[in-house]
Amino acid sequence: MADVPLWSWRNPWLRPSVVSLLILVVVTMGVGFVWLPAESHDFAGNGLWASICRAAGVPMAWDTAGSPVRTGSGTTTVVLERSMSAPGKSDAVGRGATLALNCTTCHGARGMSVSDAPNLAGQYPEVIIKQLRDFQGGQRASSIMQALAKGLSDANITDLAAYYAYLPKARNAPTTYADALPALVRVGAPMRNIAPCIACHGSIDQKLGAPWLEGMPKAYLVVQLTSFQSGARRNDSHAQMRNMARAMSAAEISGVADFYAGRGLQGATR
Repeated sequence: MADVPLWSWRNPWLRPSVVSLLILVVVTMGVGFVWLPAESHDFAGNGLWASICRAAGVPMAWDTAGSPVRTGSGTTTVVLERSMSAPGKSDAVGRGATLALNCTTCHGARGMSVSDAPNLAGQYPEVIIKQLRDFQGGQRASSIMQALAKGLSDANITDLAAYYAYLPKARNAPTTYADALPALVRVGAPMRNIAPCIACHGSIDQKLGAPWLEGMPKAYLVVQLTSFQSGARRNDSHAQMRNMARAMSAAEISGVADFYAGRGLQGATR
């Protein structure tokens, strides 16, 4: 046997090693791409090829259907800074309350809308600042908001953010109770590259610039998620929300919106 090359098929150690390796690969792929996804009821594998593509981080098919509808002039140019999230001083809150009189028709007298416009009461200040600047620059489209934001100075925007952040938040959805959370909110859908909503929009921990969603009108949330999905809204930094919403079904969008609007809580206990 001394004359038999190491990589020769006649080597008695080679064939068992190759066979063992092939068996190990097949078993590993079966566990990783078939058995584990089948046991994870929060996820949908949609077939072996889809699972392999998602595990590799690539799409199953490239979008060649044409460019989505775009109504903004481009993605956001606002650079978020931690200083934007600092609570406003009392004089800023007072000035913001005066400026907010122009906002009451849609956003309510105390930041709580009755017309399916977003609730602004208790919203994080950097969120208000970013969105108003995006409206000013045309990165977010709305004929009403673009017209109103156009005349605001940087100081006006900061004062408005301070005022709305000062107001008490709406808390319609018990996001601290895991049994009440939809799967997408709680764990996302990793096999479709959808991060859990609470990773950015959580009640306890919040990513800088991610808005407070609890108590938002369902119709508003559905419109925004659908707009992110189609590309009609694209003022999200690095396309974060577009990437999440693109993989969501209409039923999932409705379910997440139901939850944050507080309508999907029947039977939930605190």
